[in-house]
Amino acid sequence: MTTLPDRPHTALLVIDVQNGTVNGAHNRDSVIANINALLDKARAENVPVVWVQHSDGEHLHRDTEAWQIVAELVRQESEPLVHKGYSDAFEDTDLEQRLAERGVGRLVVTGAQTDTCIRATLHGALVRGYDATLVGDAHTTEDLTEWGAPAPALVIAHTNLYWADERAPGRRGGTAATKEVTFG
Repeated sequence: MTTLPDRPHTALLVIDVQNGTVNGAHNRDSVIANINALLDKARAENVPVVWVQHSDGEHLHRDTEAWQIVAELVRQESEPLVHKGYSDAFEDTDLEQRLAERGVGRLVVTGAQTDTCIRATLHGALVRGYDATLVGDAHTTEDLTEWGAPAPALVIAHTNLYWADERAPGRRGGTAATKEVTFG
């Protein structure tokens, strides 16, 4: 239902699953296991996988250990890697170009962190004409309760709840569990 003409394909988007973003994150190991299951499924079905890696001048410095993708996830050489400096993976990156080259109009979104880069990228995708499905058990965030945020489990549950029914003219959001994800 995407509004992007001639873009019938779906891509798996793996956002910021880096040492510095998921170290100590809520349900880290199960989220990474779910992302691995989705990677296996996408690769078996020849679905494009696009990786996103964040860096900024404050928390994640490029080429540091914190900046590296977690060791449990392995990017294949043929899978594009998009470097970003803003929460929305579309802002000031070549993500749109990478998706257009692959005829992608629908995204299946995983990664970290729920309350920043995941939310911003989901909204950025919908605004740009993409359908965007959030994998409800394949995204996570850190505990920011010290600064007044809800507990991570509540942030994740709330994001899954509101994104499940997100809609815009000619495009839609949605939430699915890892075992329910279809790329067709």
